[in-house]
Amino acid sequence: MTSRTVKKLTQNDENNIEKNENSTENFREEYERERVKSAYLADRVAQLEDENDDLKFKLDRIKSNPAWKASKPARDCYHFVQRQVDRLKNQGSVSGVIDKVKYKKREKQAQQGYGTASFPDETERKKQSDEAAALTRQVLFSILVPLYNTPEKLLRDMIDSVENQTYGNWELCLADGSDGDHAYVEKIVEEYQSKDSKRADDCFPRNRIKYRKLEKNGGISANTNACLTLATGDFYAPFDHDDYLHPSVLYWYVRTINEKNADYLYCDEATFKENDLNHFVTMHFKPDYAIDTLRANNYICHLSAFDKRLLEGEELYRSEYDGSQDHDMILRLTDKAKNIVHVPKLLYYWRQHAGSTAGNISAKSYAIDAARGAVADHLRRHGFKNFKITSTRAFETIFKITYEIEGNPLISIVIANRDHEEDLRRCLTSVFDKSTYENYEIIIVDNGSSEPSIKKYYSELTSGPYRDRITVVDGNPVIEKAGGFNYSALNNAGVAASGGKYVLLLNNDTQVISVNWMEELLMYAQRDDVACVGGKLYYPDKTIQHAGVVLGLGAHRTAGHPFYGQRRENLGYMGRLCYAQDLSAVTGACLMVKRSLYDEVGGLSEDFAISLNDVDLCLKLRAKGFLNVFTPFCELYHFESASRGSDVDGKDSARAQRYNTEAEHFRGKWKEVLDKGDPYYNPNFTLDRSDFSLKVQS
Repeated sequence: MTSRTVKKLTQNDENNIEKNENSTENFREEYERERVKSAYLADRVAQLEDENDDLKFKLDRIKSNPAWKASKPARDCYHFVQRQVDRLKNQGSVSGVIDKVKYKKREKQAQQGYGTASFPDETERKKQSDEAAALTRQVLFSILVPLYNTPEKLLRDMIDSVENQTYGNWELCLADGSDGDHAYVEKIVEEYQSKDSKRADDCFPRNRIKYRKLEKNGGISANTNACLTLATGDFYAPFDHDDYLHPSVLYWYVRTINEKNADYLYCDEATFKENDLNHFVTMHFKPDYAIDTLRANNYICHLSAFDKRLLEGEELYRSEYDGSQDHDMILRLTDKAKNIVHVPKLLYYWRQHAGSTAGNISAKSYAIDAARGAVADHLRRHGFKNFKITSTRAFETIFKITYEIEGNPLISIVIANRDHEEDLRRCLTSVFDKSTYENYEIIIVDNGSSEPSIKKYYSELTSGPYRDRITVVDGNPVIEKAGGFNYSALNNAGVAASGGKYVLLLNNDTQVISVNWMEELLMYAQRDDVACVGGKLYYPDKTIQHAGVVLGLGAHRTAGHPFYGQRRENLGYMGRLCYAQDLSAVTGACLMVKRSLYDEVGGLSEDFAISLNDVDLCLKLRAKGFLNVFTPFCELYHFESASRGSDVDGKDSARAQRYNTEAEHFRGKWKEVLDKGDPYYNPNFTLDRSDFSLKVQS
């Protein structure tokens, strides 16, 4: 071996040793950061647990104090006054509160139009009957009702609501599991059978009411399945024995089947109090089919009607899911359906009374476990593993689903910034200190900063303990090319400089609240059927700024933010602030998407230089068949207007004009989509308010 060879080997060894030493040092630094963070979090958890125990002890002592109990009326009065103050703050002025009160009064009047006042008169009944008779497909509906000790009035109301249908091609299939003390049930059914067989209308077959007395009560699933032995229809519609149908529900369903070739249908519904059909407890105006929404919450519920062919190879109800048999059935059959159509009309009335699930879920506590089991079975069929299903604060059967994170992919957090060192520092400090997900990088796209403080902070970032995560990109060439400030172009430049599998667009004036915020976004973004995922953002006073996006909402009829200005603890309409759901779009202030999908659609459209670029991105991806998901479990503060101010602020005419121009462009580009309406926002709601208020006459 020559001396030159020995020297070369020695040099290689020295290089390798140096590399190993550098790697070891990097690992030591990373380990030390993680050790410090773990120790900090463990200490913080211990502190919070101690504080919680101490507060609970004090609270229990206060509640047991006679003076506390005696002061309840005064406290109630105080809280009432405080609520009015909060309302004033949310509305911004006394006039805002007055306007809201007036609107709610008109809305209350409008609700009356959804009860018996909406039932067709004789002229309308004949019109609907004639129109239905002219349809190509004369669908026979088999309405499946399990009977069990049904009170006489409820039984008669139920049968009457079927007999009063303006579309008469139906059969009522009744399986009766009532005990000997309720023999009147069979006699009442026989009475209706006799009357139906003698009707003068010969358009449809006689003997439409079919009855089977069961040897024993097998529970709601077994009893409903027994109804199938009587059914000969084209479509099946399970119906509860104590509820009520709108006279036009089958008319609208047969029209929809003919016009849209639907194989699964559902409508809006109301819960009413005892025997007063016009005394609504809730009015549930639903979105169109949304799989993530359905997994978290059985919002479809009533009245499902489906092509009998969907039952091939399936059971109608499965006894192991009694109490949540509808949720299980809906999940299974909508998986098989090719055209699920929501009829956005209030056509089903769900009676609330003692013992009903509508009245109190604790009346059927087993329904909670059944619902969780039904969702778990559905998720397993779709290939999900190691998920977790937990109840939310909205309701025991409204769920948070925690999906398993696959692998440890790199997330590229892209932040556009100009000066505003305080905002950026607050944002990044919260990311560094609170994030439990570790495999991320941060790309800061600087837009011509001039303040010495921000330049000093950049230097601090790129030389400090997180230097390996930080890249600062010069955005000046981008702005020069764009001919002026262009938020879309800046973010696109940041994404181009990133290396992650996932892109997380983040405003510089945000602050992380939930420690697992990235995981909450990633668990959805990693799915093949999902594109954009957005979080829930609050103003510093803990009122809601962003909770998803509704198309057409607001004065510009472009897109707006539902629940805007509501308190953080608000449950939202029908609990919608408490679970992840599919929406048309989410805000770009905190938005995660696969890098491959971002590139596929060209990123943010640079013809939307300032506003609506995030909504446009979501719609481009939705047009390709992907879902966009809003999750309330990724929470951040958003100090909006700290950086640029509001785009729609009327006090700045230049900004207002700029927004008007981009809004006009958006309405033109997405005219067809906007004209159809947002599928995740019911057309019975007004587009003038963000609180899910009903449309009312001015």
